[in-house]
Amino acid sequence: MSSFHSSLCFSVQKLPSPSPSPSEQQMSLLSTKPKSILQKNPLYQPTHKNISLQFKEKILCLEIMGVDSGKALSQNPCLHTASLHTIHSIITFLQSKGLHQKDFARIFGMCPRILTSDIRCELNPVFNFLSKDLRVPESNFRRVINKCPRLLICSVEDQLKPALFYLQRLGFRDLHHLAYQDPILLVSSVENTLIPKLEYLASLGFSRNEAVEMTLRCPGLFTFSIDNNFKPKFEYFSQEMGGELDELMEFPQYFAFSLEKRIKPRHIELVQSGVSIPLPLMLKTTDEEFKEMIRQQTG
Repeated sequence: MSSFHSSLCFSVQKLPSPSPSPSEQQMSLLSTKPKSILQKNPLYQPTHKNISLQFKEKILCLEIMGVDSGKALSQNPCLHTASLHTIHSIITFLQSKGLHQKDFARIFGMCPRILTSDIRCELNPVFNFLSKDLRVPESNFRRVINKCPRLLICSVEDQLKPALFYLQRLGFRDLHHLAYQDPILLVSSVENTLIPKLEYLASLGFSRNEAVEMTLRCPGLFTFSIDNNFKPKFEYFSQEMGGELDELMEFPQYFAFSLEKRIKPRHIELVQSGVSIPLPLMLKTTDEEFKEMIRQQTG
């Protein structure tokens, strides 16, 4: 029985003593509770009696890690032919970099492609990038990867380094903040995501320097959808609230608040109360603080 299978499966189900042979262990695990796991998997057909034991083990071990095996196999077809030894090598490598077994459900669930990555050509360069370019100590690799698992499926030369270079040119100097707070910016396409968001902000009437300053104050602007976030919120701000660009320049975090759950209800309440308060106070305060401000101005 493979070390991968044993390391994942034996920790979940304790086998009786004396220990049976490897083949008996495999059949024991696959004939009891895990069988129900296999039968629920859309890729497992009970009528296919010739389905390999290794494929059954693969499904079983993914499920035991907490990974939806059907989704993983669908999103990463290479998993169909990947050996258990290959998958085990990936897990062993990631553990050597400080990741814990309990991290794998989320990491592989989000990015099943990691399970068939090339350690030398794809995974190791990412950790070298974290260490050398972002200056992340090895003891903090786990923190960064858990924050943004997509780092592990990005090309260092084609994606991570170009994104870092572009962000640094804009003025993002705090490597610590990029690594621990906003690593999603590093996995964002410069051409398809970062530049278009900046250009859209400039199209609202801001100068390019002002648009850049807004992203430096609120990096999350690079992650918001133009059609689903920027456009409806700016339309409401300019048309319904009668807001000025200077207000957004000073408080770009406006775009981070929900239009339906925060912006509209609070604006309507202010209008009905005949009260005017600065945009940051309108949105950042708690419900109790917001109501208290209204009471103070209307009392």
